Amino acid sequence: MTNIKPTPDRDPCFDPDDPRFFDVRDLENELRRVFEICHLCRMCVNYCGSFPSLFEAIDRKHETLGMPHDATTVDAATMRTVTDLCWQCKLCYVKCPYTPDDKHEWKVDFPRVLWREKVVRAQREGISLQERILGEPGVLGKLTAGPVAPVANFVSKSSLVRKAGEKLAGISAQFPLPEYAKDPFDKWFAKHEPAAGIGDNGTVALFSTCLVDFHRPSIGRAAVAVIEHAKVKIERPKQVCCGMPNMDTGDLAGVREKAAFNVAQLAPLVRNGAKIIAPGPSCSMTLKREYPELLKTEDAKLVAANTMDLMEYLWKVLWKGKLLPRTFANKLGSIAYHAPCHLRAQRVAAPAKLLLDNVPETEVTLIEECSAVDGTWGMKAEYYEMGVKYSKRLVNKVADAEASRVASDCTLASQRIAKENNVEVRHPIELLAEAYGLAF
Repeated sequence: MTNIKPTPDRDPCFDPDDPRFFDVRDLENELRRVFEICHLCRMCVNYCGSFPSLFEAIDRKHETLGMPHDATTVDAATMRTVTDLCWQCKLCYVKCPYTPDDKHEWKVDFPRVLWREKVVRAQREGISLQERILGEPGVLGKLTAGPVAPVANFVSKSSLVRKAGEKLAGISAQFPLPEYAKDPFDKWFAKHEPAAGIGDNGTVALFSTCLVDFHRPSIGRAAVAVIEHAKVKIERPKQVCCGMPNMDTGDLAGVREKAAFNVAQLAPLVRNGAKIIAPGPSCSMTLKREYPELLKTEDAKLVAANTMDLMEYLWKVLWKGKLLPRTFANKLGSIAYHAPCHLRAQRVAAPAKLLLDNVPETEVTLIEECSAVDGTWGMKAEYYEMGVKYSKRLVNKVADAEASRVASDCTLASQRIAKENNVEVRHPIELLAEAYGLAF
């Protein structure tokens, strides 16, 4: 019989402006309450390393020390381990039947309470060099993409350099880092001139993301080509990293600073009638879900309410609104399409599959498995092998599909798939542009 009541006496605290947020005793009580519910349920045991680590700790103390078989025995070291093994994919929240979204009285939010633990710990201990480096992809991109990219890419392929980086900063020498682009997307877009008639069907604001700007500009160019094919104008306001890498490291000040900057740039465009679109699910999810809670401003709520993932926008607004042409120039054949965790966490189904299903002589196999990268977790040396292990279901399903093409909206998941399956992985917007016969 457990000594932990599953229903909280008051709502769990996830607001960093509430004094309760940094109250260690309050945090420990909430962790144990949620852990006990998970311990009794165990539905998510195969999702990540957090759950088996938690269950093993509780079971071991009961079996070897005769301690109660519940989460009252969970100590600070176990709390830390469970947090560190969570890569914030959010899938446990999506599948959990006890969440606030399900209107359940237990109000379980496993990813959120672990994020709180991370922030509280970061305030107490500071942020490591490893996490400071991983938390600033935009800064690294501005320094490295462009004319020096070929040199940077050559150096980064050196096994000696990668091993040195692993020792210095803890970034795995084996993780397949994306190359830096010689022609970054933001520079390309500044020179881009739309054709006549573009804008007849409205305007969108493009939050292009660090990975597109500095690593995969072809995704951005394909997005421009397809959206302008629907005669919609694209604006790209000033922007910085969405801040999710800072969220992952517990850097509350860092993510709030980035959120405030981006909201100040995006909100005026929304007021002028533009939707905000982002070609990376992690970034669109951050704008939608994190900004309103972090900033609590009307502008942040406005930005969140008008943000869509790129493929979500293409499907719901342009395709269903009959603004995208129905005629295609090329067939695509068989596609193994990976639906990223952070897209599924937004509960918008798989819009890329719905769109590509309309291309003649094209067959799309939907794969809903986690890459175990999710932001920066999979890059860390201490977790690289565990990430490979947990990505096996995805890797095996991609192989089993025996498709001629592989696609994913998530660029970092694409890096994992490309290495493990030895295939090229493209963003679905690139395949859609190709189907239309558009140059990008």
